Amino acid sequence: MLHRRHSLFALLFAFVVVLSPFAPAARAAEATFDRLWPSWRDTDSFDRITEFLGGSEPTGGRTLLRTQPASRAGYYFLLRVKTTTALTAGATFQLSVIRPDAPEPKLFSFPATAPSGDTVFDLGLTGADWPGRKTANPVAWKLTLVAADGRVLAEHKSFLWEKPAK
Repeated sequence: MLHRRHSLFALLFAFVVVLSPFAPAARAAEATFDRLWPSWRDTDSFDRITEFLGGSEPTGGRTLLRTQPASRAGYYFLLRVKTTTALTAGATFQLSVIRPDAPEPKLFSFPATAPSGDTVFDLGLTGADWPGRKTANPVAWKLTLVAADGRVLAEHKSFLWEKPAK
């Protein structure tokens, strides 16, 4: 009886090993937020010598997106995104924020185009979209990366975004 059980196990194991290359592969996550740092940034933190010499604003190798492009000071979400496929036109970051001066969440959208691999984004809530104080922090926030077809590729939220499950 014991010999029969071992033979059955060996046969099953061989069957799984032989057929596993033909089984559909588990779909890996297409994107992850590798790092995410929310913080206030002053206008002068973006000043570089190249601008004083007539150049444009240097981005330092990151994709810099602001809700109000003419305003630099604001609350920023600096994040590193890892993707297995390129983010094409139509992909967006959806940032929901509960500001300290309003109880209802506000939704902000940013375009999210990037090649596959690692890309650093700096998403800024600037101008009238953020109360202009260094000491103001969001009460809660949720950041979602959405593909052009509506699929959620990655999501991260602050601790206070939702009540914990009981």
